[in-house]
Amino acid sequence: MTSAIPLRQPCPPGACDCGREALLEDPRGDLRILRLTRQEEQRLLERLACIRDLDDLEHMQRRMFEQLGLRLTIAPGFNEVRSMRGIEIRIEHLPGLCRKTRQAIPAAIRRGLERTPEIAWRLLDSFDLLRDA
Repeated sequence: MTSAIPLRQPCPPGACDCGREALLEDPRGDLRILRLTRQEEQRLLERLACIRDLDDLEHMQRRMFEQLGLRLTIAPGFNEVRSMRGIEIRIEHLPGLCRKTRQAIPAAIRRGLERTPEIAWRLLDSFDLLRDA
């Protein structure tokens, strides 16, 4: 007997613009993001808040793309970076991704960067921003 893969429960009507219903109706739609249940989302956010180093963060980016189809870019912002707010964390639009999750993932990454600022320094250095420091 096979069990169905649990899908995320729908958001209350009018509370989200995720497009979950349209994604479910599309036969060619990528349903991977709907496998991110609320419990799995909490585990992901905890994991992102506890990143150890830049390699770990890049590994999480790859895994989120492979497992959920979620493309995440992290780069220094347009203006100078004086705090973690200056680092731009962008999630590419993905049908089925809840509005709250789109906000929670960058917040969790920022918490991880604030907890271990060496990651932010290595990130900035990878963009060659600290070469003269």
